Amino acid sequence: MKQIPVAGKALTLLFAAIFLVACSGTSTKEDEAAAAAAAAAAAAETAAAEAAREAERQAQSAAAEAQRQMEQAAMAAGTVFYFEFDSSTLTPAAQAAVDAHIALLKTNDRSVRLDGHTDERGTRDYNMALGERRANAVRDYMVVNGVASYRIETVSYGEEQPVAYGSGESSWSQNRRVELK
Repeated sequence: MKQIPVAGKALTLLFAAIFLVACSGTSTKEDEAAAAAAAAAAAAETAAAEAAREAERQAQSAAAEAQRQMEQAAMAAGTVFYFEFDSSTLTPAAQAAVDAHIALLKTNDRSVRLDGHTDERGTRDYNMALGERRANAVRDYMVVNGVASYRIETVSYGEEQPVAYGSGESSWSQNRRVELK
């Protein structure tokens, strides 16, 4: 067996150690770079997720505000729609009021009931039929404008539930109505 001098052994060990240090140094640098890249990617992902959550919160807040505004508009328009004598045709004022409720109903899944009423003139049977025609006229207008018919119930009370008592146009005009409930 050939003997390697001590200086040669030391030199070989020195080169091996330098090689290992150099290799491990490169690996450490690569590991540090990979860790930094992973941390940057995680930070970017976290920031993007937070931005998405904030955008969703703002969208929900805007939607809630729009919902409140529609509810206020519907309540300002009123829930009673008036009709002319012996008529089941919606007046322009009644259409405007119903439109506010249609806009609100399109944003939720609530159901409504339409109560048809008449004044005291006419027979009981005629007034029941007229109250029904009035309630159906409002229902049909709502359906044509996008509210599902299964969400709307109609009831006729005819002359049975007046809001104003008396025999005069001022009383009768208040009783010719459909109430949204």
